[in-house]
Amino acid sequence: MLERLFQLKAHNTTLRTEVLAGLTTFLTMAYILFVNPSILGETGMDKGAIFVATCLAAAFGSAVMGLIANYPIALAPGMGLNAFFTYTVVMGMGYTWQVALGAVFISACLFLLLSVFKIREWIINSIPMDLRTAIAAGIGLFLALVALQNAGVVVDNANTLVSLGNLGKPEALLAILGFFLIIGLEARRITGAVLISILLITVISIALGITPFGGVVSMPPSLAPTFLQLDIMGALDIGLVSVVFAFLFVDLFDNSGTLIAVAKKAGLMRKDGYMPKMGRALLADSTAAMAGSLLGTSTTTSYVESAAGVSAGGRTGLTACVVAVLFLLALFFAPLAGSVPAFATAPALLFVAVLMMAGLAEVDWHDITVAAPVLVTALAMPLTFSIATGIAFGFITWVIAKVLAGRWRELNLMLVILALFCVVKLSLFS
Repeated sequence: MLERLFQLKAHNTTLRTEVLAGLTTFLTMAYILFVNPSILGETGMDKGAIFVATCLAAAFGSAVMGLIANYPIALAPGMGLNAFFTYTVVMGMGYTWQVALGAVFISACLFLLLSVFKIREWIINSIPMDLRTAIAAGIGLFLALVALQNAGVVVDNANTLVSLGNLGKPEALLAILGFFLIIGLEARRITGAVLISILLITVISIALGITPFGGVVSMPPSLAPTFLQLDIMGALDIGLVSVVFAFLFVDLFDNSGTLIAVAKKAGLMRKDGYMPKMGRALLADSTAAMAGSLLGTSTTTSYVESAAGVSAGGRTGLTACVVAVLFLLALFFAPLAGSVPAFATAPALLFVAVLMMAGLAEVDWHDITVAAPVLVTALAMPLTFSIATGIAFGFITWVIAKVLAGRWRELNLMLVILALFCVVKLSLFS
């Protein structure tokens, strides 16, 4: 049955490898189970219900992605989108969280229409290969920054933006140890190097008393406080048009960037840059976003942490389905899942960043109209702490560079349209 559903032999993988990859992906993104309720809870939403909604939305989205598209890409409520939901729409603009959920639902419906009519597929396949490589590298740099922050190696600084953290702290030392452990295991071609590192660092942390052992089992809280509580009519208010557009725009490019980066790393992209079953993948994350809003959470999106599972050997949708099962189990094992600290998963993210940078070797650095947009795209993501902003900068720079060089014939209509939309997005929603 598994062979028929996921074509394991055709993808040169095994059941054991896919399960291992699913475990790896889950552990690198399990933080969302605790971060999402913390952020959305500031709107007045019930944190217990948000926790359950997060688990169910992630399970549903990952399962749909695995079964429909057969991609090893997991989904969950997106970081950044949940912050926009809380700090901009609710706390900044003064709308209720019910109206904000309605805006998420409407943007997801528009997202679905773009997927059904293959407009999103056309958009993504219109992106030049060098720009796709830049997106993958930029996401890698973004992950590296997140990893170093989680490890306490890099901290904020009022004068220099960032600076070196206290490397004498046990959290930083354990994160560094975990990273070198991954390198050593990977160099020796030991399967599951990333997962082994995460688990070992977690065990050491608990043994040293750095991380508390949260227990094993607890009954899941009630979903009732957020289930079907969205206010769609309130979200149709003319003042929320920009909010709906922002949800749609950010989700479009966050998703596109993640799909490109992970598919490229998994070898699911053809040499000409075409991604088979892209339409199905886009349909999966569109329906997941709709389901998430009904359950009571912000926009559900593809997770770039899926690349960690790919690095562990994941190549099919079975990886995503394993993640879905683990998110369902997390409903009952939340205390145990919470025992994995951020600094234990940080080395995995940093290792994935190393892998994602490799594509830059394929860029034509001698062509300034290519090199400049690639550099701008890759650097803008970590420096603005936004994948969507980095992609926007990349599109704009690519089009302007080609036009100023007199090579406008190398552009396609979609690239020009995207660049114009990016200008509008940066002007109105920055």
